[in-house]
This record gives sequence, C-alpha cells and structure tokens, in this order.
Amino acid sequence: MVPAKEIGECVVSLSDRDYFFRPSFINMMKIGSPEEVVQAFHYLHSDEFSSLMRRAIDAYGSVPKWLSRYVASPQFSKQAVYAAMSVLNACTDEDASQLIGELRVGKSGKWSFVYRKGLMPVGDMILIAQSLIQHGIIGKAKVRKLQRHEGAQSSSEFNAFEYISAARTHLDMSRDEAEKLTMTEFQMLLSAKFPDQKGFTKEEYDAVADDYLARKAKRMAKAGA
Repeated sequence: MVPAKEIGECVVSLSDRDYFFRPSFINMMKIGSPEEVVQAFHYLHSDEFSSLMRRAIDAYGSVPKWLSRYVASPQFSKQAVYAAMSVLNACTDEDASQLIGELRVGKSGKWSFVYRKGLMPVGDMILIAQSLIQHGIIGKAKVRKLQRHEGAQSSSEFNAFEYISAARTHLDMSRDEAEKLTMTEFQMLLSAKFPDQKGFTKEEYDAVADDYLARKAKRMAKAGA
C-alpha cells in the first residue's frame, strides 16, 4: 500500500516486509484513554531525548552517530520509548515487535519490565511516533486558522470519538469512513467544504493592527507639526 504522507501515513520496510502506519482517529483510541493519548504526546515531546535531538539537528543538521549510540539505551528516555512503542503498535495492523521491540517481564528482580530491542533504532522510533501522533491528534494541514480559535489548544485529554462524530455530521460520512481519518485529513476536508470562514488569522489581524497604528501615528505627527 502506498502511504499518503500528506495526511501522516508512512511505511517502514524491513527486508521483504512492509509495515504500514496510519494515525487515524480509531488508531489514536488504541493508544489508551483520552488522558493516556495526551500523556503519550507529552512523553514524546517533552522528555530529554526530544530536546537533545532538536539541539543536535540545529547544530549539526543531523543526528551524529556518537549521539545516536548515547541515546540508544531505553533507560535514557524510558517514557518516550514506551510511548513510541504504544503509538507505533496502535497505528499498524501488523505485529511490529520484530521492528520496534517488546517489553518482557524482568527476571533479575532489578526491573519490573525489560525492553527487548527491535531492529529499528530507538531514535527513529521516537521521531516516527512523534510525526504519527502529531498528524493523529493535532493535525498538520496548512489551513487558515482564525484568531478566535487560537489560545485554547491545551487539553488534558483527546477524545477521538468526538472528531469521528463531527466528521459524520459535517462531512456526511459513515462511521467506518470517519474512523479512518487522520486529524490532518479531517482538517483538510473541513477546509475544502467550508472555505470561506469569516474572520482574521492572528497574522492577518496583527498586520491590520500594525497598519492602523502606523497610519494613526502618521496623522498625529502631522497634527502636531
């Protein structure tokens, strides 16, 4: 199957086997409860690993091999690794344990669970999982975002079923069709159906406000001359 990268789908190939990942609404529900979905997003974007990777890419343009080896241990970024495993497993119908590894009950007593590595590097797992969950619960569509919708994005939960219901209502879809949407695809379809939303984006509002203040300052300067 050819992935639609624009809406968040991706394929990872291993030897003669392809793993297809789709961050659909129904797959976001497989991560866990609405609160657990947001927690997974937090672990993937707020841990030391993510910060270190961003700084490395800014400094070097890519992640150096020595740094990849350093962060390869799951103990370095345990919560992010576990969240990545959860997201990747949720977004594919395949058994991905060979690719991403698995958790096993610890036998030594030192750890409750032991991470058995898969063939994919830990860093790649986290980066792919970050992209999947971004497309799945936030959306990355390039659409006009009105100012009145800004500033209320933080939430402690993500209820995918609410978006499934909204897609059925506003886009005249069956439940099965709506469940297969990613957030990015949902945003693109809504934008196409309702293209003429009235109002300013934050950037448009700021431009108008700046222009108004500049003209006002010019009039006051003339009046004082």
